[in-house]
Amino acid sequence: MRRCVVILLMIVYSGVLPLRAQHLAAHRGDVRDGYDFWLYRPPADSCAERGAGVIMGDECRKPLILFLHGRSLCGSNLDKVRRYGPLNALEMGMKIDAYVVAPQARGSWDAQRLMRVVDWVCSRYPIDTLRLYVIGMSMGGYGTLDLVGSYPERFAAAMALCGGSTLKDMCSLNQLPLWILHGTADRAVPVSASQRVVDAMGECDSTSRLIWTPLKGASHGGLARIFYLEKTYRWLFSHSLDDSARVVCRDVDIDLDDMKRDVYRVVREGGGVVIREKEEPRVSEVGGKASDGGDIHTVRRGDTLSSIARRYGTTVAALCRLNGMAATATLRIGCRLRVR
Repeated sequence: MRRCVVILLMIVYSGVLPLRAQHLAAHRGDVRDGYDFWLYRPPADSCAERGAGVIMGDECRKPLILFLHGRSLCGSNLDKVRRYGPLNALEMGMKIDAYVVAPQARGSWDAQRLMRVVDWVCSRYPIDTLRLYVIGMSMGGYGTLDLVGSYPERFAAAMALCGGSTLKDMCSLNQLPLWILHGTADRAVPVSASQRVVDAMGECDSTSRLIWTPLKGASHGGLARIFYLEKTYRWLFSHSLDDSARVVCRDVDIDLDDMKRDVYRVVREGGGVVIREKEEPRVSEVGGKASDGGDIHTVRRGDTLSSIARRYGTTVAALCRLNGMAATATLRIGCRLRVR
């Protein structure tokens, strides 16, 4: 089941080092039949200094974020990839305790070539392969959905912004936590491109792992702000492949206010994301309302699916169906379950 609360996220305010003074390297021609790419390594990553071929403990391993850019950054000038997205956010001062891989395409994205890059990085650095994430915008939104739809078992979660998909079968997208966002005033890629994906997913089976957010009045370029939001990375990091049920986190909201405020100023003033794991949180909330108005229950010590079902006058089978989980899934303290 989803590790909702074993990750403690903190906003950190401190001095900012230039990105070039940290661990950022360009890789050109290193991955056969892959892409040229930037690789960002988190600061003070002593584990990575051990090099390839060394067995590293779990405490050394960190998540990996794969960023897929839009058509405007295509070409052979790798520096273009730093114009917007996670690398630019890091340049401006955001601190993300994860590896960031930012490849450059010359045309459309190819899922197999992207996986060669991911596998190359994972074989050489202490990557937590249970926490691989993808986020892409526009053409990168297409690439995100095509990639995770082709390899749903490899990625813990994905976020696709103002894109679509070229997949012939969208059913595989229901296998992982997925957040699709699109502005309704998008003139470059119409919101209908994302709506077609959502509709096709609905024709397959349960879409309990999908969050679909059409942002009313938002433009195409406006969604670039999402790369500079702390909550974006908080949502990604709330998922892991060690969650057998692969439940999607619905505790994070991105809305029109985020599209209007000066997120770039917030980052420049020292916003960042730090991950601390294996800390048991204090649980004060017993229940509430989900973002779509449905009832939710926050798991407390001693809770079981049976006891929760009795409390809300429902059944274990109904709970499993609502939350996309198995009846044998392990409940974690602090996780939030839909009960209606």
